[in-house]
Amino acid sequence: MMDADTNFAYGLFWVFYAVAFVVFFYSVSRLFRLIPVYGIRTLLQAALVVIVLTPVESSEVADWWMPAWLHGGYESILGNPDEAGRALLNLGIAAIIMLLVWVLDMVRYRLVKR
Repeated sequence: MMDADTNFAYGLFWVFYAVAFVVFFYSVSRLFRLIPVYGIRTLLQAALVVIVLTPVESSEVADWWMPAWLHGGYESILGNPDEAGRALLNLGIAAIIMLLVWVLDMVRYRLVKR
């Protein structure tokens, strides 16, 4: 069990990470406006959300979550393929779910465009 300061630092990390993601997503979305095709533009935004926001539970501390790209990359460098695979599995599941959301958005866009 972690002490109060450690839990506070954990919460503070996620607050900073979320704020940084919102700023980064807004900046990159402005760049994506240069892409004329709506489907490609939203697919890139969905991929950005999946890559940056997908969490994976820590194997070291119970009930602690971290970004899957960070955990997977770190464990790959350390040579722990089981943990890296777990992070990639979470990324894959999130990608499938986001792909379904993207397809539904494309259907909505097609219906509204008419």
